[in-house]
Amino acid sequence: MLRFWANVIGNQGVWLCAVIGAGHGLRWPALLAAAVYVGSQLALSPQPGAELRLLGVALLCGLLVDGVAAGSGWVQYAAGNDPAWLAPVWILALWAAFAMTLTVSFAVLQRHLRIAALVGLLLAPLAYLSAARGWSSVSFPEPRWQGVALLGIGWSMALPLLAACARHWQRTPLHPLADRSGEHA
Repeated sequence: MLRFWANVIGNQGVWLCAVIGAGHGLRWPALLAAAVYVGSQLALSPQPGAELRLLGVALLCGLLVDGVAAGSGWVQYAAGNDPAWLAPVWILALWAAFAMTLTVSFAVLQRHLRIAALVGLLLAPLAYLSAARGWSSVSFPEPRWQGVALLGIGWSMALPLLAACARHWQRTPLHPLADRSGEHA
């Protein structure tokens, strides 16, 4: 239970550091918070190799979802990158932190991929809207619904993919010669 709460609270702490920092034009708070959080979650994980794989896929999803959002002009990020169509590093830090939740606090999504898609479609845009309203770290030019919808669609595809990867990699031994019982051949 301690790992669950550390996972939830730590992820929310990274989110706050990222959006408040970006709202002030800073990227480093997100990077520092994510590094500490991801490191702690890897240290607590019974399968850090699976977590690292998830981290890589989450970063690719972030590059795609938030890169498309930025490139479309429908979503504008404070403390963004140059070129502007690239997902900001503070957003990628959030994706990295989120990856650490997929085997702990969001593990239930591994068994319910349709719910994962619905969560991505509905709840992920709310986080962006909250970041926009509370800290001005994200903005949505008019008509706002286009950027919100684009993020929802992107997350509705990314989250089931990440949940499926988490389920698969937690069941699969990381060593190529290991069998299902964990013994090496």
